[in-house]
Amino acid sequence: MRASGEDRRIWIFDTTLRDGGQTMGIDFSCSDKRELSRALDEFGVDYIEAGWPGANPTDDAFFADPPELGSAKLVAFGMTRRKGVSAKEDGVLQSVIKGKSHAVCLFGKTWDFHVQEALKVSLEENLNMIRESIAAVREEGKEAMFDCEHFFDGFKANPTYAVACARAAWEAGASWVVLCDTNGGSMPEEVYQIVLQVKEEVEGVRLGIHCHNDCGLAVANSLAAVAGGARQVQGTINGIGERCGNADLVTVMANLMLKFDFETGVERSRMKELRKISRLLDERLSREPSRQAPYVGVAAFAHKGGVHASAAEKDPRTYEHVSPELVGNERIFVVSNQAGRASMMARLRELGIEVEAGSKVVDVLIKEVKDKEFRGWTFDTAEASFEVLARKRLGLLPELFDLLSYRLHESREEEGESLVSVSVALLVAGERRSASGCGRDSLLALEKAMLEALRQDFALLLEGLCVTDVRVRLRQQGGGKEEEVRVSLCCHGRRGPSRTIGVSHNSSSAFLAALEDAIKWQLL
Repeated sequence: MRASGEDRRIWIFDTTLRDGGQTMGIDFSCSDKRELSRALDEFGVDYIEAGWPGANPTDDAFFADPPELGSAKLVAFGMTRRKGVSAKEDGVLQSVIKGKSHAVCLFGKTWDFHVQEALKVSLEENLNMIRESIAAVREEGKEAMFDCEHFFDGFKANPTYAVACARAAWEAGASWVVLCDTNGGSMPEEVYQIVLQVKEEVEGVRLGIHCHNDCGLAVANSLAAVAGGARQVQGTINGIGERCGNADLVTVMANLMLKFDFETGVERSRMKELRKISRLLDERLSREPSRQAPYVGVAAFAHKGGVHASAAEKDPRTYEHVSPELVGNERIFVVSNQAGRASMMARLRELGIEVEAGSKVVDVLIKEVKDKEFRGWTFDTAEASFEVLARKRLGLLPELFDLLSYRLHESREEEGESLVSVSVALLVAGERRSASGCGRDSLLALEKAMLEALRQDFALLLEGLCVTDVRVRLRQQGGGKEEEVRVSLCCHGRRGPSRTIGVSHNSSSAFLAALEDAIKWQLL
């Protein structure tokens, strides 16, 4: 699929803020759209589709005062004119056209079934609606694009009419005719052949592709369309979108540029910011990043099995298809119950811990990790807990503090709500420190008490430290053994975020074990 000359240029059309906003549980604010628009523009995408002016107050506010962009074009989304009215008389269409945007992308029906059953208009009238709507955008002096809704289903049902719709938009002045797999049910070979045929039948047309992920093939279908001649790719960051999502532009861009040597508006030197863009979206949405996301996930270049880790340390090409640095990621040697000496030594070196090759302490550490993982610890997802454990066993952990005891009392108020009071006792530099905390939740009260007890000795180092994510899981050992509770938490502080884990017979003790690791990691 490698192209040459001008044919190597692919235009990236980001619809995270429009189509991505249709994801269940996602609702972008105006400030979200502003920050993400600026970030996408700085990164180098060509088009940013930010919403539908006139559809809701958020989009109205955004397009009334959009952010200034550098090279990216801001796109407003809308639909072709309604039946029975002209483009100038259609208030919905005019709201889209009059919005403060560089370009307008209109969608229209291209499946005869939808035209006749959903729109209830003749096939010829639908063609007129496409032509007149695109012309109206052009008359306003804006770039016009046309999304051929349900194009692949329409082509399979009536190829002549589907192509006629694409031709109508192109001849009316659309800069791009975008073929949409709206239901996400097409296969890559189908997409390739259909794009190829449209390219041949509509002379000079510039084709784009818009794929949904209902069969898990949105990225593959986007690449198949490029192979067939499409030169604009639409999608969303991290593949968010309605139902199963859209084509993930993070993966698409990495594949196009690193595997097929295409050029995009993103400079190759900026591809190392790919993971940063992915994480920025997750942070705005308060979502946990996908650990196994291609290219940018924390596990994308993680080596866990002993044989794999040993080979990857000698030469990363043995188990890596590209260098993680190209996309802003990093290589990780995971320590787990599958760890051998090679992976353990590699992980320790990553932490800046140098150990003699034949040290017996490493064998002791490996055994302890495996024993703890059998009991419920998962160090491959709790890197900070592993570092604290490793430094402790290797004699490299400073004398910080030890938890001596804690007491917890819960009382029920008249309204039926409970109030939890907690007291803790710590040993810090040979001296006893005590403190108490209270709250509606026992874990929150424990966090308050622990930090208060340490404030006298570590106030500056612990400034701003807070627990942001706690996950509690009851773990059954089997074989007649008692159940244990596993608590993992994410903690933010001066060293950045860390994830730790604790396992015990109750949630309070497990939480304190994880919190103790998190605090010690921040103090290192």
